[in-house]
Amino acid sequence: MSLGPAPSKIAVMIRPLGMLAVMALAIGGCDEAPPAPAPAAADRASVAEAPLAPLPDVVRVRLDTEAGPILLALDNKRAPVTTANFVRYAEQKRFDGTFFYRAARTRGADGRGFVQGGIRHSARRSLPPIAHEPSTVTGLKHSDGTVSMARAAPVGAMGDFFIIVGGPMPSMDAKPGSPGFAAFGRVTEGMDVVRDILAAPTVANAGRGPMRGQMIEKPVRIVSVRRVE
Repeated sequence: MSLGPAPSKIAVMIRPLGMLAVMALAIGGCDEAPPAPAPAAADRASVAEAPLAPLPDVVRVRLDTEAGPILLALDNKRAPVTTANFVRYAEQKRFDGTFFYRAARTRGADGRGFVQGGIRHSARRSLPPIAHEPSTVTGLKHSDGTVSMARAAPVGAMGDFFIIVGGPMPSMDAKPGSPGFAAFGRVTEGMDVVRDILAAPTVANAGRGPMRGQMIEKPVRIVSVRRVE
């Protein structure tokens, strides 16, 4: 499921979305091709509930992108719902051929912000929304290299995610009156690739609301996402 402004403005940007659409950060728009009709609810539920093999406390994942590989360590011990969701998307190849499409740069702070990628709310790629795992429960904070879920409601993350660059960003963490976002892992290799994506040219008048001006001119294709042993 995203910020661009300086840290004090990050919180300001998130709050107006609040319970209305907490994260255009997360989803704006649809796939490059018109999405196919969403699967029937029963079909989607049966796919999402197909049991995964037991996951280890730390799940290692490799994202191969046009810009280079990014390796993640997902914290299944502290964020099991969010980790299992990400693994389902990876194992069902729902991330393959998607993009990093947003570069939200913090004004006045070079190399700070976040990049956002994933299914971009594509109906044909989506699994049912998952329960929210806030930082107040998991203890996982939004620091440099943290991977977290974008979402369109307090409960509702699906297949869009973002990676923090140059954190910490406490405005992303849960706090009284704000559910924050569900951090669930970190980048272990490839932050140079993430920083390159953050620095990619964006289109000044593209995007809506807080995403305006943050849409990458040439989105970076995610070739594949796979677990690694």
